[in-house]
Amino acid sequence: MAQTISTHINADLTQPAAAKVEEIEWIPSPQPGVSRRPLDRIGGEVARATSIVRYDSDKAFPYHKHAMGEEYLVIDGVFSDNDGDFPSGTYVRNPPGSSHAPHSRDGCIIFVKLRQMQPQGEPHVVVDTTTAEWEPAGSDGYSRVKLHEAADGSEFVAMERLEAGASTGDRTLEGGEEILLLDGDLEIEGDRFDAQAWIRRPAGSSYALSSRGGCRFWVKRNHLVS
Repeated sequence: MAQTISTHINADLTQPAAAKVEEIEWIPSPQPGVSRRPLDRIGGEVARATSIVRYDSDKAFPYHKHAMGEEYLVIDGVFSDNDGDFPSGTYVRNPPGSSHAPHSRDGCIIFVKLRQMQPQGEPHVVVDTTTAEWEPAGSDGYSRVKLHEAADGSEFVAMERLEAGASTGDRTLEGGEEILLLDGDLEIEGDRFDAQAWIRRPAGSSYALSSRGGCRFWVKRNHLVS
């Protein structure tokens, strides 16, 4: 019997959550050769969801529309659709109402968030983070590549980097924070996370991010206000 996906996973956005991505079982999607590791989810096959999604070689998903938008970061391989080919390190935002037929010739893994955008005014965004210029982010050894910032302040997305021994300094996150740790180590309030960790802290949290050996991570802030 095919495994079904739970409709509620880390669904209370007012609570902290964390997961070691590589320890989550791959769950088949309705499309053969496409599977996912759920991180948070509210709903069935059409859901507000955050997942790691894997396409096997020469697999595709049927043409479909994203009524409430989609954003993704290509972690490995090349993800393709009718807009082109997107290699590892590419960040894409497909706004509400957009549609595509995604596929991968040689297989790929993406980090994807569905149905989490504003209903109007969202831009289409494509950023190659492997060639983008890193800018100082406020303290020594802390830098970022900004990926998206909502005009009303409701969303900030970036790739960020801490050098060995660096810290962001203490911050109060009025709208919360969500992190996918891509490499290295990260410490939050005495908890240490290693590469492939997903971390979410709710609105109103106060803490610093620090790294003993250095790290690089995708981050979204200000989006967890209920």
